[in-house]
Formats: sequence, C-alpha cells, structure tokens
Amino acid sequence: MRNLVIDIGNTRVKYGVFYQKELVEEHLGVTVKLEDISRLATNHQVQNIIYSSVAESWPAVWTILLEQEYQVWGLSEKTILPFVNAYATPATLGKDRLAAVAGAQFYYPANTCLVVDAGTCVTMDILRADATYLGGNISPGVRMRLRAMHEFTARLPQVEPLAAIQVWGTSTTTALQNGGGLGVALEIEALAGRLKQQWPDLKVLLTGGDASFLANNIECEIFVHSNLVLYGLHKILTYNVEHLA
Repeated sequence: MRNLVIDIGNTRVKYGVFYQKELVEEHLGVTVKLEDISRLATNHQVQNIIYSSVAESWPAVWTILLEQEYQVWGLSEKTILPFVNAYATPATLGKDRLAAVAGAQFYYPANTCLVVDAGTCVTMDILRADATYLGGNISPGVRMRLRAMHEFTARLPQVEPLAAIQVWGTSTTTALQNGGGLGVALEIEALAGRLKQQWPDLKVLLTGGDASFLANNIECEIFVHSNLVLYGLHKILTYNVEHLA
C-alpha cells in the first residue's frame, strides 16, 4: 500500500509518502500546491491520499480533481479512527491532535501515552493502553507566551526563546525567556509525573516545531518523534482502507 499524507498546520505544511509502514519521502514548507501533490503521487504510484488541515485551507476542488485517480480522505470528526474517541465535543477537536494520538498508537500500541505537540499552542493528549482517547489540555506555546507578555504589558520587550533554559533569569530578557520556556517544560513534566502515578507504563511523546528545544530542557523520559502526525495520518488512512475493503 502506497499512501500520501498531508498535514496543513497553522504555520507550516508537512507531507510525505508511505510505502507499507515506512516514510520514504517527506517535505516541509509554508504552503503546498496541487501540482506538488500530483507530482509526488504520480512519482510514487500512490493509491490513497489523506489530508488534515487545522486552518480549513484545503480547496474542495482539489478533492474533486484528485478523486479522479486516487482514493482521497479528509480527516474529520466523521473519519473512522483506530481508537475509541471519548472526547465530549469531537466536532471541535483539532485534526492535528487526532493524528498525533494515532501516531502514538502506531509506535506504542501497548502503552498509555501522553502525546505532546509543541507548536503555536501546546497540546497534551492522553491515549490509554486499551485504545481509548481520553482528551487532553491546550495551552500557549513558547513563542505565544513570549509575545503575550510583550503585547499585554506596557514595557516588557519582545524576546526570542532561549536555547538553554535556566532556573531563573539574571536580566529582564532572560527572565522572560526562562519564564516562557521553563513554563512549558515544567507543565509537561508535572502532567507526565501525575499521569505516571496512575499509569506507570506511560510513554511521553513529543513532536512539533519546539520539540527539540523542549526535549533538551525536560527532566523526564521522553521520546521525540518529529513526524508523529504524518505517521498518525498514515495509520488512520490504512485503517480506513482496510475497513472499506
């Protein structure tokens, strides 16, 4: 089975081709064009395509054109999932969150997982070992916190994230940088610690644009998967293809 998966996020687009369970080609950019998708699908003799868009920027005409040659799925609250979705408002649940959870299930099907996607916002979602998605939390990402402290105060400056977080700052700049970055890191650590009291086998997975930055500043066992959402989309697509066969 050859699948093309497309993840359209708030600030970037990631897409790639899977052959069986392996990601054989991947791309990252600000946007994606229909001709890029068609070229990649043709070159790899793709059979199925799935897309996920948090910004609702997928033109309907693309689906119409692509469906002339491929099976095309758009991830939504109506999509069949490889796990039970216990979220109370599935229509408002972010597509990227669903895909990241499916990616965690791909890597660790026998474990309860805390899935952290650190991008514009930080989402932290829980997939139980019995394949039940329980829900999670959403909080501001590192850059959003730094920007908010500048825009909602009169005199605090706009600063960039600090590569290495310290426990406290020695200037206003480093105090802001530490507050923004350390706040996210400690939030992840604290939730992971609390969940491990209930699920000792918990796996903590980290993905998203700030994953590498946070991985260097979190003092608990974590597993960084830069393409977690792509693997999750592939798992969801494969599950749907098999159930419709």
